[in-house]
Amino acid sequence: MAVRKIVVVPHPVLRQKAARVKDFGPTLQKLIDDMIDTMRDAPGVGLAAPQVNVSRQVIVVEYEDPEAGIPHQLYTVVNPRIVSFSKETEMGVEGCLSVPGIIGEVERAQTIRVKGFNRHGKPLTLDLSGWVARIFQHEIDHLNGVLFTDRAVSVERVSPEMAAEMDRV
Repeated sequence: MAVRKIVVVPHPVLRQKAARVKDFGPTLQKLIDDMIDTMRDAPGVGLAAPQVNVSRQVIVVEYEDPEAGIPHQLYTVVNPRIVSFSKETEMGVEGCLSVPGIIGEVERAQTIRVKGFNRHGKPLTLDLSGWVARIFQHEIDHLNGVLFTDRAVSVERVSPEMAAEMDRV
């Protein structure tokens, strides 16, 4: 496993629609392991393959909220797609490892259902709400060449110190 370089805007891979994964072999497994290491090293709470310059539909998300009784969970989803959104939305502040020094207010669905495959090609369905649903929407956007700044109602520059203290998606 290795930490990969995170690409930043205006790198063109961040604006491409990522290709679906068809081969769940060793190359994919190494990519996933490297993405987990890279996300943790950054540190971040989510990472999409295009952010490490690989135009494939793969995301990793790591989340926990002990105060809300949500235990630590590491998600790996290949070829994810959001199949339903709640009508209820909420605003929240987002940042991004590929858009350093910028945060923005983004409106996202409170609850989503995601379908895809685990790292071994087994189908999975996830019903997500709250912050983890926001992270998934942000990461899946990356697979479609969409950045949080495209959806933000407002953006602002922040100091590197402030950005480092945020849970960046």
